[in-house]
Amino acid sequence: MSKAFTRETDADEDDDLPEPAVLPTGVNYITRAGYDRLRAELMALIDDERPRIVEIVHWAASNGDRSENGDYLYGKKRLREIDRRIRFLTRRLEIAEVVDCSQHHGSDQVFFGATVTYADDEGKETTVTILGVDEADSARHEISWVSPVARALLKARVGDLVRLVVPGGSQELEILSVSYPAPGS
Repeated sequence: MSKAFTRETDADEDDDLPEPAVLPTGVNYITRAGYDRLRAELMALIDDERPRIVEIVHWAASNGDRSENGDYLYGKKRLREIDRRIRFLTRRLEIAEVVDCSQHHGSDQVFFGATVTYADDEGKETTVTILGVDEADSARHEISWVSPVARALLKARVGDLVRLVVPGGSQELEILSVSYPAPGS
């Protein structure tokens, strides 16, 4: 097929993916460690990975026919992925508000950055840490501050009963302990 009849586009096939949900306050609360991780990822993409892929695409393009050149096609696709991630990280860091969780050290009230142990109606104890949307990891028992559980726990104190609305009704959670990182850690 003649190159005149092939279409090469820089448009992303999945540009129609939905944007991440807008946070209720328009602010992206995040810990210093979470902010530093996002910034390090952004800098690695900009300084290391993107230039490396651009070089590969440049080399592949110089080889001639681009329509069947796997290095070229994969490189262009990878560049679009990198650019999309750079845009996402840039937007998230622009609205980030770094919170010093250690300022609440010694407090028994639940705020952002707290590690909370609570018991549900059946007496099952669960420990979670309330973190930012971009840094929470459920595998490590970290939840986002906008999650239903975190919203139920926020501003409560040790010994309080809070109501968590779940699809099957509601549950009462009793807050057993609250802790924060020590200042300087």
